[in-house]
Amino acid sequence: MPDNFRHFQVADPSGRVWNVDFLWIQNAISIRHADAIDVKFELSAGTERTTKVVALGQPDLLALGAQTGKPVTDPWVSTLAARHLRSMIETGEDMEKALVTPAFETLEQYA
Repeated sequence: MPDNFRHFQVADPSGRVWNVDFLWIQNAISIRHADAIDVKFELSAGTERTTKVVALGQPDLLALGAQTGKPVTDPWVSTLAARHLRSMIETGEDMEKALVTPAFETLEQYA
């Protein structure tokens, strides 16, 4: 997968191609009082539009950064979120949810 988290395309299980655009990254404590980083994307396919927020737990990110030796930066966190969103679209898993929180083990696969 290209690491351009700002804009990418991905097909769902039915073959419909979704255009995905990065909207923002924000510390979730300020909006949901959660110890997480929220990354929001807009998805569009034809006339259908929806948004998805991928919430990455701050403790998970710190542990993953220590494990991989990578600093926890906005681009790295956004890339992890985009990789999870791509997987969601490709499999159809959790697509009914507006907010998803991947498990640490899932993030390890993306890192």
